[in-house]
Amino acid sequence: MVQIKTPDQIRKMREAGLVVAAIHAATREAAVPGATTRDLDEVARKVIAEHGAKSNFLGYGGFPATICTSKNEVVVHGIPSEKVVLEDGDIISIDCGAIIDGWHGDAAYTAFVGSGHSPELIELSRVTEESMWAGIAAMKAGNRLVDISRAIETYIRRQPKPGGGKYGIVEDYGGHGIGTEMHMDPHLLNYVERRRGKGPKLVPGFCLAIEPMVSLGTPRTEVLEDDWTVITTDGTWSSHWEHSVALTEEGPLVLTAPDGGKAKLAEMGVTAAPDPLG
Repeated sequence: MVQIKTPDQIRKMREAGLVVAAIHAATREAAVPGATTRDLDEVARKVIAEHGAKSNFLGYGGFPATICTSKNEVVVHGIPSEKVVLEDGDIISIDCGAIIDGWHGDAAYTAFVGSGHSPELIELSRVTEESMWAGIAAMKAGNRLVDISRAIETYIRRQPKPGGGKYGIVEDYGGHGIGTEMHMDPHLLNYVERRRGKGPKLVPGFCLAIEPMVSLGTPRTEVLEDDWTVITTDGTWSSHWEHSVALTEEGPLVLTAPDGGKAKLAEMGVTAAPDPLG
């Protein structure tokens, strides 16, 4: 069953989404050479407390931290640690969420630590982020879930990879429904798997966390002994971008983007829904 939200419920999710956006801004500023991933977690904890929100990551399935910090070959679910120190040239994805009055927000971004990053890494992050926006633009009433998957995959497949070869679209993880829980039906693949069919029809009130994960090599992953940290099986670096999005009567609203997705969607010829918080 897909949970369909009312406008008032989407308003609450927007409040949670703006807390997530504030965490992103603060951790992005703190992701500098010499910082530990535990330092970033402390920054996130403070932002959540300042906004009177709750963390939806801390304690989830036993997860021991407020955010996921996934560096270089770590795809997702990296655990913040004093032992993981950021170095010049690293990339790191910060995945985090917040709860306001029982309603969830969830989003991730990839940050460049320091300077001197290769064009290959810069392009990896760009392709991953832009594929997310392609998926968001496909979140239209009357479309099916598979149309979002197709938009993400099509964008990635059409991008030439510096040095040749193909990008790896991570197979074992994807997007999801979001609302009164962080992970809800439906599961959203970042590629089209024909045996799954077209999926549910998108209608106003449908809310999704759209999150492509892309590597410079394999689409395959493995989980480390901590039962959380997911890495690429070939050690290639990866990028992860995510936004929580609500489909309204007036179009998509990017709940975790400061401007609701207005500017980026306008570039793509899509009108974002008005921000219910003004």
